[in-house]
Amino acid sequence: AGIRTLILERKNKPGRKLLMCGNSRCNLTTNISADRMVHLFGEPMSSFVKHAFEKFTPSELQRWFSSRGLKTVVKTGNKVYPHTERATDVLNLFLDQLRQNDVSMAVSSPVESIEKYGEGYIVHTPNFSLSTRFIILSTGGMSYPMTGSVGDGQNFAKQQGHTIAPYTPGLVGYDVDEKVLAGRIGQEFDKVKCKLFSKEGKEIAETRGVYKIEKWGIGGTAITNTSRFVSRQGLTDYKLRIEFENGKIEEVKPIRPRPLKEAMVTVGGVSLHEIDNRSMESKKSHGIYFAGEVMDVDGPTGGYNLHSSFATARLAVASIADKMGKTLAADAEEEKTKNKSKNSFRAKGNRSSKPSSKMDRAGRQTTGEKDGEKPKSKSKNSFRPKGNKPSSKKKFYKK
Repeated sequence: AGIRTLILERKNKPGRKLLMCGNSRCNLTTNISADRMVHLFGEPMSSFVKHAFEKFTPSELQRWFSSRGLKTVVKTGNKVYPHTERATDVLNLFLDQLRQNDVSMAVSSPVESIEKYGEGYIVHTPNFSLSTRFIILSTGGMSYPMTGSVGDGQNFAKQQGHTIAPYTPGLVGYDVDEKVLAGRIGQEFDKVKCKLFSKEGKEIAETRGVYKIEKWGIGGTAITNTSRFVSRQGLTDYKLRIEFENGKIEEVKPIRPRPLKEAMVTVGGVSLHEIDNRSMESKKSHGIYFAGEVMDVDGPTGGYNLHSSFATARLAVASIADKMGKTLAADAEEEKTKNKSKNSFRAKGNRSSKPSSKMDRAGRQTTGEKDGEKPKSKSKNSFRPKGNKPSSKKKFYKK
């Protein structure tokens, strides 16, 4: 889009949580229609993500990856993975895209605070500060804190006047009575149906998938998908009815969901009522945008939550580009492809060129001299923080 951008990464390497997705195979999305995907999120999420998913559908996401050299494959349950089934390939593709589009990244740069300054903001890190007109908060939820998801974005949003919905675990297994586990640890059942009932016997949800009996409790996709309904509705007294393919039925009364730190997704976050779902911009503090799990959005397991992160981030960037009178490069490329062949939906150019630039340990880009090539000159307007070593003085950059 031609927007000067700096990514601030808390950890010393980017993409730690991405590398865990889909058991490190990276379940990118689900091969269903956007309308069906929206429906399966459930309210209040469905109404909120509808516009973002219409702008970037599951099929469009697959074409995006394919056109950049990473083909996708559809597996059981309509789950979409990179054809290599390696999350590292997805991360490397993203890093290549950053290099090719001259997007800078500063690693080991946790944001300490964000303060309003004129028509924009000043962002403070331990080693430098910068001013900017626009900020996208995409810091994730509260699960797996070792990856860097520790609630920073939610705290910054709260400082700007946003309401934060309480954090509870979503997509997680359950602690159960030892009698449920006795003699069954390690057993796994495919294609089961699981129904969640309230204390009064009302059916809350029905899920399908795998049922696993682990040493710590029960899990599997059919089980974990019920946990988001438990958290959303604040249930404390409920039961699960598990129906097997052979007609057998098992009823389990969980003790509690497993801890939030083990959950695949966080229920809770920045209130959706305070975010414009057609742009992802804050209604409380203009110029701040949100993407992904930092918001109170959670979906089923199977690529739904990763797709939500991609779609909302894309919408946020497009909204900022529109305000700056620019167009997303990806949108321009797609329009060009459509004009070449209106009847063809095959992505072109599956070979991605190897970038000559590399990122150093601080996340800065460097250009090596190969085959007699001269290193590219740096733009006078290029914004890059100098060094991540602790210093007694902060450097200030204007963006």
